[in-house]
Amino acid sequence: MYRIRFHGRGGQGMKTASRILGTAFFLEGYEIQDAPRYGAERRGAPIFAYVRADDQPINERGIITNPDLVIVADDSLVPVPAAGVLTGVDEHTVLLINSDESVDTWKHRLNISCKVFTLPAEAEERAELRFIGATCTGAAARLLGKISREALQQAIKQELADLGEAVIDKTLAKALAAYDHMKNHEGCIQTGSETDASDYTKPAWINLPFDDARVSAPDIHASANSVEVRTGLWRTLRPVIDYERCNKCWWVCSTFCPDGAIKVSGQTPEIDYNHCKGCMICVAQCPPHAIEAVSEQLAQQQEAEQETSS
Repeated sequence: MYRIRFHGRGGQGMKTASRILGTAFFLEGYEIQDAPRYGAERRGAPIFAYVRADDQPINERGIITNPDLVIVADDSLVPVPAAGVLTGVDEHTVLLINSDESVDTWKHRLNISCKVFTLPAEAEERAELRFIGATCTGAAARLLGKISREALQQAIKQELADLGEAVIDKTLAKALAAYDHMKNHEGCIQTGSETDASDYTKPAWINLPFDDARVSAPDIHASANSVEVRTGLWRTLRPVIDYERCNKCWWVCSTFCPDGAIKVSGQTPEIDYNHCKGCMICVAQCPPHAIEAVSEQLAQQQEAEQETSS
């Protein structure tokens, strides 16, 4: 049985990616399971999805703890303990990371002996969140060596049928490019061994002491005291204001911002990036279209370049 785990952030299409891969397996005659698992249901929050595929009926249920293939659509998740990217990874597992860092860098950084592959993506491409999952699926399909190009194409067309030809064509182009990119590593993933119920080990539970309610659930006694909770850390897209196009209609963007992350200086709106979660509501609501969605990684690179030049 093939056990595959997808890791990404909300908005990167992990649920869709698992469905595409599951459908492609099904078209090749396999029994399949595919299911997402959510934490905080919001853009930028960690999410993972599972795919099981076998030529026999599948009796396993629940999360995959011993994956044959782990797909990481956003490399910033790797060091996040809550994301659980490396859970169950051993020398048998294949790790596919969407990253500009080299394979050697990742193997050294993680100190792992398993096979690691990277799927390089330009910073500009990271802003196209809905295509990342399908791109990773294309690479995974080739690594598995059990899914033909035709089955992958048919699965994408079937799962994205409601999104229109333009989206389907762009998704196909990215997924097939990733499929071709992994040509030299086709079929490198081996199925894992069956899990015997007699070998089951109970998880190590952590007993947390019960605290007084005044300690565990303190009241908020003042405003502007959320400095230590920077919701901006979740952000994958950053709204950037073009002040040459801004009409100073500050009441629009500042009113629609659900987190109050847009403050107004005079009549000029300013975005507080420490607390902007990147929901892009301001981009959609700005009447003169003066706010643009920019990849967070690209924006950080531009800031670093400006600091260096100054």
